[in-house]
Amino acid sequence: MRATRPGSTIGLVLTVDPARVAFHRLAVSFAAADGVPGGLAPWTGDEVPIGFPATQLVPSWTARTPPGSWVEIELRARTASGSLTKWYVMGRWSEHGDPRTSVAGQGDDDGDVAVDTFVARRPVVAFQVRVTPCGPGVEVGSLGVMASAVPPFPIVAAYDPGRDGAGEVRLDVPCHSQHEHAGHHPHLDGGGANWCGPAAVAMVLGYWRRGPEAGDLAWVGEGDPSPLVDHAARGTYDTSYQGTGNWPFNVAYACRYGLTGFVTRLRSAAELEAFVRAGIPVVTSQSFKAHELPGSGYSTEGHIMVVIGFTAGGDVVVNDPAAPSDADVRRVYPRAAFENVWLRGSGSGGIVYVLHPPGHPLPPSDGNW
Repeated sequence: MRATRPGSTIGLVLTVDPARVAFHRLAVSFAAADGVPGGLAPWTGDEVPIGFPATQLVPSWTARTPPGSWVEIELRARTASGSLTKWYVMGRWSEHGDPRTSVAGQGDDDGDVAVDTFVARRPVVAFQVRVTPCGPGVEVGSLGVMASAVPPFPIVAAYDPGRDGAGEVRLDVPCHSQHEHAGHHPHLDGGGANWCGPAAVAMVLGYWRRGPEAGDLAWVGEGDPSPLVDHAARGTYDTSYQGTGNWPFNVAYACRYGLTGFVTRLRSAAELEAFVRAGIPVVTSQSFKAHELPGSGYSTEGHIMVVIGFTAGGDVVVNDPAAPSDADVRRVYPRAAFENVWLRGSGSGGIVYVLHPPGHPLPPSDGNW
């Protein structure tokens, strides 16, 4: 239970145990190989110690795949007992959509892949990644793996706006409502009413003034309020999952346009705020009932938003694509309530994806980005 001062939205908030999230960057370099389609051999990284017993692993990557080529990302892990798991396919990715898919049905005694996340059935202490280029011209610009063990009841920390606040900040991120696209292209995740992820990615691309050229949007059709959202839906659609919410696919799509990025877990709204004050909007994943997030007006089993600012009192300013129209997308949610629905282990456990131009400085990290 959180105690809140009368008339204030600031109270006790939840944070993920800082010892239980780690992000590891890997450098991928393919060697030439005869007799292999595309002429490039698979790359296998060294085994990477995690530093604690982890229960989830999420890779994310940026890659260029010319037409007719694609890349496969696999990982395996070492359990706390010392045994190695099998290799699990974490995604097959093509910029052009053939293939662009997660792989279901890989579960065994060691774990399973839930769309984009390796979920360990017994804790793992190290991992190894294999990247297979399929076809000519494949380049992997970045690869990272987030390892975590999110507790069901995170540590409680206090927020004092007088001590911690640094004044209001709001980034000029454009607004896109997913519901403006209701009924569009229903073969893509049931249509625009479900496109919170594509709407969020389109907003962040717009902030960085990046995205597809006008000629790449001609297929969308006339009268569309924002063809960028439709394009993002097509560019992130996972044919196995049959949805547009695959986190690494959203990162890989956005990074086709000169950005770099990664998926990780943050530990608090304070870490979110550090990114925003560094000029970087952050895409967050959360689930909640309407009463748990005052001002939302809806319930969701999983939803994507863009955190674009903070009020002087510390509350969270978001672009919420669930708004009925573009004009209603900008929302302010109570900090404590937002942290609760975003960080808790029964939800995403603090999942974010961060997209930024190469060279744009990130805030100081405690090992989780």
